[in-house]
Amino acid sequence: MRKTFYVYLLASARNGTLYLGVTSDLVRRVWEHKNEFVKGFSQKYGVHQLVWFETHESAEAAITREKQIKKWNRGWKIKLIEGMDPYWNDLYPTIAV
Repeated sequence: MRKTFYVYLLASARNGTLYLGVTSDLVRRVWEHKNEFVKGFSQKYGVHQLVWFETHESAEAAITREKQIKKWNRGWKIKLIEGMDPYWNDLYPTIAV
């Protein structure tokens, strides 16, 4: 069975603070952010809503994509989010089944 890797964006609220990350276990990682097991930026700024993610077949591809998006300006990141989640709903309930 192949492992899937994810690039994801969390937000504090609609048009709020954004956090970009990479993981191989999206459900667990977002749960850790929501329950503030992740010390640092997401905890400090209350960035707990999963508003965008995409899948990759390799860690290298996911990390490359994360680095690419990190260089983007905020407007581009907002367009990326709204392409998948126009109302900035928390997508966590849809993946944590």
